[in-house]
Amino acid sequence: MRLGGRIAAAIEILDAIETQRRPLKLAVKEWGAAHRFAGSGDRAFISGLVMDALRRKQSLAWAMQADTSRALALGVVGRIWKISPEEITRQFAEDRHAPDALTDAEIAGFARDLHEAPTHVRGDYPEWLDESMLRVFGEQAAVEGAAMADRAPVDLRVNTLKAEPEKALSAVQSKIPQAVPGALAKSCIRIPLKDATGKSPPADAIPAYGKGWVEVQDEGSQLAGLASGVKPGDQVLDYCAGAGGKTLELAALAGNTGQVHAWDVDWRRLKAIWPRLQRAGVRNVQVHDGPESELASLEGKMDVVFVDAPCTGSGTWRRRPDSKWRVSENALNQRLNEQDEALDNAAKYVKPGGRLVYVTCSILPEENMDRVEAFLTQDFKFKQINSRDALTASGGLTGTAAETLLGCELPSGALQLSPHRSQTDGFFIAVMERE
Repeated sequence: MRLGGRIAAAIEILDAIETQRRPLKLAVKEWGAAHRFAGSGDRAFISGLVMDALRRKQSLAWAMQADTSRALALGVVGRIWKISPEEITRQFAEDRHAPDALTDAEIAGFARDLHEAPTHVRGDYPEWLDESMLRVFGEQAAVEGAAMADRAPVDLRVNTLKAEPEKALSAVQSKIPQAVPGALAKSCIRIPLKDATGKSPPADAIPAYGKGWVEVQDEGSQLAGLASGVKPGDQVLDYCAGAGGKTLELAALAGNTGQVHAWDVDWRRLKAIWPRLQRAGVRNVQVHDGPESELASLEGKMDVVFVDAPCTGSGTWRRRPDSKWRVSENALNQRLNEQDEALDNAAKYVKPGGRLVYVTCSILPEENMDRVEAFLTQDFKFKQINSRDALTASGGLTGTAAETLLGCELPSGALQLSPHRSQTDGFFIAVMERE
């Protein structure tokens, strides 16, 4: 396919997402199934174009002075990917599948400056979240939001049960030469995405992944696991285990000793954990896929209880840009109730002197510092400790990480990671200890 046909395809998919309320992944998949002639390069280009259009929907619509699918798709190509109007015009003229020719207004939109645009437009987030973004990021709200609209790298976590970081990095680089060590976590390998029109390298297809040497996990998520302070012999409860990404990390931190209990309120999420445990060579995990009553024998006995709470996922907007525009006040309020319930329920499993770690992949203060404050106000058995100190004590940080994390520290001692501050997804990490 040529450029014009690819842009036309992206416009078609964006229309389906907007008018038919199709989820992003499903809309792209359905288009590919209906257009078998499109090669893998075509599909990667089109998918990337659609995702970038959704990442920057606010600023593109403002600059192009239209919020149509055509305006968004052309805005990405001209404003973000920097393909010149002359090149677009030439390619459209040579491609019978291309959209209509560029208008003068569209060409002007390619160069329109955003400096006079409102904060939520420059930051590419929903306007109703303005107050929340200003609360947590202050005058940097637009900068932080814009960073959340960039493409994300692929991060891998080295599974130290099977390989040392140097060995794993060498194995990954043999297949993906651009892979580099992570900047914050010793266990991290980062695969940057250099070509805006290309696709992420297939990390799960490399031999090191199949051998269980590495797992796909954002560096911010890896830091959250390190903050737990899990050590060999510990009794650990991963209270919101989901598909088991953090469970695997906690098991590795414990060196396959002690016991890591994995449980989730929705047992269906746990189905993916079994092959991951086998591939990683994990032997110290016990999966609980029944009601929470199965955990009764664990009350007051856990060295660490890890709560990766259900949230809006605002910290992952780079990877799931359509979710940014679907989040609503009602959905947020529902999550707040779930988070309060998760913290209240999980706390009873922590033994005296044990640690309760509260984590979200969110940048919204309502889901983060507000929830911790509400919890500590009603449960005086716990006190908050400094998350950066907990990470430093883990021994898992690189030499320069502590300085970077200082810029992520909140007055309470919790950490708010973000693409702009830490070059990770948006993660909130709060560490509490039971007195």
